[in-house]
Amino acid sequence: MFSTPEDPSPVGFNSNYATPKSNSKALRNLKKSHNSVDTPDCFSKVILETPNKRARSKEKVDEVSNLIVAVRIRPMNLHESSIAGVENIVKVKNQELIISSMKNQHVITDYVFNYDHVFWSVHENDSVYANQEDVFLTIGVPLLNNAFQGFNACLLAYGQTGSGKSFSMMGKSMCEIEDIESEVYSGITPRFCRELFKRISELKNSNASVEVSYFQIYNEKIHDLLSTNANFTPTPLKVREHPVWGPYVVDLSTHIVKSYEELRNFLILGNRNRATAATLMNEKSSRSHSICSIELCLSNGLNESNTGRRSKVNLVDLAGSERLSSSHKKEDQIKEGMFINKSLLTLGKVISTLADQRKNQFVPYRESVLTWLLKVSV
Repeated sequence: MFSTPEDPSPVGFNSNYATPKSNSKALRNLKKSHNSVDTPDCFSKVILETPNKRARSKEKVDEVSNLIVAVRIRPMNLHESSIAGVENIVKVKNQELIISSMKNQHVITDYVFNYDHVFWSVHENDSVYANQEDVFLTIGVPLLNNAFQGFNACLLAYGQTGSGKSFSMMGKSMCEIEDIESEVYSGITPRFCRELFKRISELKNSNASVEVSYFQIYNEKIHDLLSTNANFTPTPLKVREHPVWGPYVVDLSTHIVKSYEELRNFLILGNRNRATAATLMNEKSSRSHSICSIELCLSNGLNESNTGRRSKVNLVDLAGSERLSSSHKKEDQIKEGMFINKSLLTLGKVISTLADQRKNQFVPYRESVLTWLLKVSV
């Protein structure tokens, strides 16, 4: 397709750089034949289309964003509250996050930030307090709706180490059935799985299948978290890219689950195998990015020729960003922090590039294993 002016100006034909008569005649024949050009028999016929500039200028830009940003404010932990003179400088008003700059217990100025959703989870007695159920209804349910409509989706829990990402995603204790099913402490991921099978049981005239895989990215290497070996020994897996289906992990185990109980057990198994370690900022810091990938396939009727929908939802609990000088002492942990910060920096670059409206921009997916694997989702 070639883009040409809507009404070519004839001025050029009378200038010193006039087009030869043979070319001008061909141009007139081109306009008479409705932009159709005669070509030799050995070639296929070429149609030149001229876009309508006026119609294009009247097009409305879609203001609905596919990216939603939510912020959750947690209470101060024991370490923070034990420091003398520490006080909370964060406030929430509607969907605005207000951070106060203070000096000698006096407010100097307020900085206001706007987000799609702001969750205040500091004091339970507050009228605007947001519990685990509130966060799931606001963040998790739209993902589930998109999955049943056939769209891929991705949820990223991002923040500093110790900010409560794993609590929001999984719950108070990620490795115990009692806590992962608790109505109070259960996080987004187990609630998502529970609601998924609840909706599947309510389907009529449709068949559904669910596949799950759970893996971690540790030091830019991929480890399968659903290994059933008694002594979990992580083996690095390779990433390849299919020309149609996109990036995938070689030899990653994928399990078909038929009930919420089966999926819940896989979550607990993966959480037990995930790499965690104590740092100076968090006594149980996640040292890897964990990705729970749930693939939903819906088909109408029993006939294989009938149309269906296939969608993938990635629930990602990112490792915490941190300052290496203030959080680590051991050399191995410094190396871990370098890989974590590198992948988080690349993730920010990818999201920033995708949010830019300019065309033909290079998106650095391959600079990190995390962004490469999430290419189809982000």
